[in-house]
Amino acid sequence: MSKDMIFMSFFLFIFAQMPPKKIKKWIKIIAVVYILGGMALYFLQDLVLFHPVSLTRSQRFIFPEPHQDVSIPLNKKDTINLVDFSSTDSVTRGVVLYFHGNKRNISWYSKYIPYFTRHGYQVLMIDYPGFGKSTGKLSEKKLYEWALLVYKIAIKRFSADSIIIYGKSMGTGIAAQLASIRDCKRLILETPYYDFPSVVSHYLPVYPVRWMLHYEIPTHQYLENVRAPVTIFHGTKDRVITYGNAGRLKPLLKQKDEFITIKGGRHNNLYQFKEMIHKLDSVLQR
Repeated sequence: MSKDMIFMSFFLFIFAQMPPKKIKKWIKIIAVVYILGGMALYFLQDLVLFHPVSLTRSQRFIFPEPHQDVSIPLNKKDTINLVDFSSTDSVTRGVVLYFHGNKRNISWYSKYIPYFTRHGYQVLMIDYPGFGKSTGKLSEKKLYEWALLVYKIAIKRFSADSIIIYGKSMGTGIAAQLASIRDCKRLILETPYYDFPSVVSHYLPVYPVRWMLHYEIPTHQYLENVRAPVTIFHGTKDRVITYGNAGRLKPLLKQKDEFITIKGGRHNNLYQFKEMIHKLDSVLQR
């Protein structure tokens, strides 16, 4: 019997011991809590799903790698901020478009940059609306639009077969969407998800999440249209996006695509595993 079934059986047993008036009272309390929780999820979902740390434009990024801080005003409200990290190899062989996760800003993810620049790759990493120095209102449509703008910047300098699109966590769906509409050398996804509702439903199974969320980001749909080779990394002990959720993407992969399982890997520690580093090195050297 599953844990959910055991909990439900225990819950029903406790209710069966209560007098009718007390049962009605508790049903009302549970109903109120359920409704308030649903309202909070619907109206405050951006606060629940995203955890950005904003920065003022005057604040400077301090990274050991050579880089350029770039801001691109789109209109009075929207400004894209990205950091252009230079290759540390003697020859620049391409560019990685890196789409990060749902928290903090570029500073938090810059620790991964050397894994790419040492192989001769330049890295363009953007902050989403409200993250870091980027401004504007967050929406799924805007995430895709901004990703495409970064691609257009990259394609002016590099051919499509020199562009790697990389997504981590929340960024995997954005990366997959971009790779589904533009050519690239390879799509790499670190801890991806089937779609946003399936992730949230894991934590809130009592709500009709698919009807309530403003974000869908259906990675599974985008993967079906990706022509470039795909490499996926996921840990078996990931508690944020479960291994089972990511595993639903396996049937959508092409014959030569790869799903790399990191045994014991969690959501934010895959780079501590030799299997991850060795495989990434191998992919970037191709």
